[in-house]
Amino acid sequence: MPVETDEELRTILENDSIAVVGCSSSSGKAAHDVPAYLLEHGYDVLPVNPFAEEIFDRPAADSLDDLEESIDVVCVFRPSDEVDGIVDDVLEREDVDVVWMQLGISDDDAAARVEDSGRQAVQDRCMKVEHRRLVD
Repeated sequence: MPVETDEELRTILENDSIAVVGCSSSSGKAAHDVPAYLLEHGYDVLPVNPFAEEIFDRPAADSLDDLEESIDVVCVFRPSDEVDGIVDDVLEREDVDVVWMQLGISDDDAAARVEDSGRQAVQDRCMKVEHRRLVD
């Protein structure tokens, strides 16, 4: 069942560790500014970007497979047509509870796979906007 209520979103936003797939080192891009905001608000942001060595003074992983840390939420800043492959990586892990596709990003089939695995999927929503609206 898709995440739809404010209560469900609030619960998701109580998680601590967020792997950001497509995290950018370029200030001014949503894929940089949103994770920076989350970091400033106490989240453990784990950048995933194969083209960066370091983002926010943290090592950038090449893929989810390269993260040894425990992950609660995978936040996706990649085109919708790449979500299915990211979900493949998520389903290989036992620690991820939520896949959050940022504003403008959605894949109903991938979201259904996430939900069929007993996890939650959020599509086409900005984590920063929802945090400001529901938590901040």
